[in-house]
Amino acid sequence: MTSDVRKKLPAGFGRLWTAQTISSLGDGVTHAALPLIALTLTREPMALAVVTAAGTLPWLLFGVLGGALVDRWDRRRTMWVADAARAALLAVPATAAVFDVLSIPLLAIIAFLLGLGGLFFDTAATAYLPDLLRRDPALLERANSRLRGAQTAMSGFAGPPAGSALLALGRAVPLLADAVSFLLSALLVHTLPAMPRPVPEVRESLLRQARAGASYVFRDRVLLGLALRPAVGNVAFLAVETVLALFAHDRLGIDTYGFGLLLTAEATGGLLGAAIAAHLGRRLGTGTALTCTAAVEGLAIVGLAAASNPYLAGLALAVCGAGMGATMVLGPSLRQAIVPSHLMGRVASTSRMLAMCAAPLGAFVGGWLATTYDVRTPLYAAAVLLLAMTAVTASMTSNRRVEAALRAAAPSRCRDAAPEKHEDRLPGD
Repeated sequence: MTSDVRKKLPAGFGRLWTAQTISSLGDGVTHAALPLIALTLTREPMALAVVTAAGTLPWLLFGVLGGALVDRWDRRRTMWVADAARAALLAVPATAAVFDVLSIPLLAIIAFLLGLGGLFFDTAATAYLPDLLRRDPALLERANSRLRGAQTAMSGFAGPPAGSALLALGRAVPLLADAVSFLLSALLVHTLPAMPRPVPEVRESLLRQARAGASYVFRDRVLLGLALRPAVGNVAFLAVETVLALFAHDRLGIDTYGFGLLLTAEATGGLLGAAIAAHLGRRLGTGTALTCTAAVEGLAIVGLAAASNPYLAGLALAVCGAGMGATMVLGPSLRQAIVPSHLMGRVASTSRMLAMCAAPLGAFVGGWLATTYDVRTPLYAAAVLLLAMTAVTASMTSNRRVEAALRAAAPSRCRDAAPEKHEDRLPGD
């Protein structure tokens, strides 16, 4: 993407960044505390798995429909209402914890509803950002780099230790802390500037609109390539994650504390990747940069599988994290720059749903390969899958195709700067 890198981000972005940073800190607190809270109620692995899985179900069940609703609703209002609702929702398990009536079914229901709120907030935020930045490609890369960096720092570094520490004060404390973070986020989002909302196709059913959004992704080679990367990547990374603790313990001799440091190395790489993503996009072109970061991820997993000591494993995970961090800035930024505003919610939710659906498959494959063969086998299989995906999607998101998509989207970027009625048009039409 080429654009004036000296342009300043609008003042409203600072408030959006602050809101998402605070919310990410709360997410990190709950991400660490919720499984530990469940562990105080049961030692049954399947019951613990239900609580974990419940948070992902909304994306699997309502992902595309949620995107269609976001494309109908005011996006700023959707964000602050979703955060306010999640803040109120967390008061329920916190109160139950105080009165010692907390249960696994209640935690699973809360996790599901929090995931549903996250579906609406994340989709609306993804659709709101390009409106705020007038879909300027360079500004989108810079903005997503800052958002991704803050999210990694808060949910990956600061949040989990804070969640564990707060849990020592009582089961209700980390839940209330996350509720406060959602409330502060809602208040900040409420102050954001209102964006003109494109009028979607009228008198069409929600299902038909959702189908149009999904079709838009599958019929556009660039968007399909962008969607395949996280979908295939999640199969590979979940296969690795499923056996990583066992691999670290049995093959590298890493204890519990060392395993935490190993994960920190990956998060550190993610911060670096997010920070340099825009630079890579300018130097290599967005398409080539995406291909390179995907290849780096695959090669890094090969290095992890072959690692003979914790230091090499940590280096491999840091490199992999850097590739992932850059990819997760460049991919969404490109999507936000080329997708018409009135389809943004549906396109984003379709891509996210594909990625979420792929995750359980990766976990199953990783466990099966480790059981049937060896604990290193899932890592090598994941690397092969990542490199094959890189080869397949390289032409789909080449610099030539990316630049053509940006040129085609340029007129609509101008139209989206002012309120206007749009009609759905599929890429092949």
